[in-house]
Amino acid sequence: MGNINLSFEEMWEIINACDRKYDGLFFTAVKTTKIYCRPSCRSRKPKKTNVEFFYDMNEVEQAGYRACKRCQPEVEHSPHVALVRNIISFLVNHYKQNLVLMDIADHAGLSPYYLERLFKEETDETPRTYLEKIRIDKAANLLNSTDKTNLEICYEVGFRSASNFYKVFRNIKNCSPSEFRTRNSRNEVE
Repeated sequence: MGNINLSFEEMWEIINACDRKYDGLFFTAVKTTKIYCRPSCRSRKPKKTNVEFFYDMNEVEQAGYRACKRCQPEVEHSPHVALVRNIISFLVNHYKQNLVLMDIADHAGLSPYYLERLFKEETDETPRTYLEKIRIDKAANLLNSTDKTNLEICYEVGFRSASNFYKVFRNIKNCSPSEFRTRNSRNEVE
């Protein structure tokens, strides 16, 4: 499985959302308790300054952390977890590309039908909706951190049409990209 490339802020948002789709792709370690968890762990969230993230379980254990007894990050909960993690890693690392289900299925060595069924069983989403969420999260980060236009961001994160970008952004974030940028820039000023 290849490493994914997520920023500290993105991983922080994922653990606050208890997003199980990232389980096994990275681990949250709490400096004060010396415990590491899955991103989906339902335990009380630590202070942001007490957290560090690791992509590899051996690395986190070598750093002196022990597994959480609640979420048991060292235990595989499904026989398909490793395969789905590989697919998620592929999506995270290739989200800018014009991917269709067949491309993802070829990468995984599965039929498109079986890939979609397996992926949905493990994540409750199709590969397409998962990819759209990755793209919208990346777009939201760019809206907050750059002065690029909405159209530039649309194409940078892998959308092929502005209308689809606006539609998907509104469905996921409940506002347009411009409204999102305005709302977040106002929150930073206050």
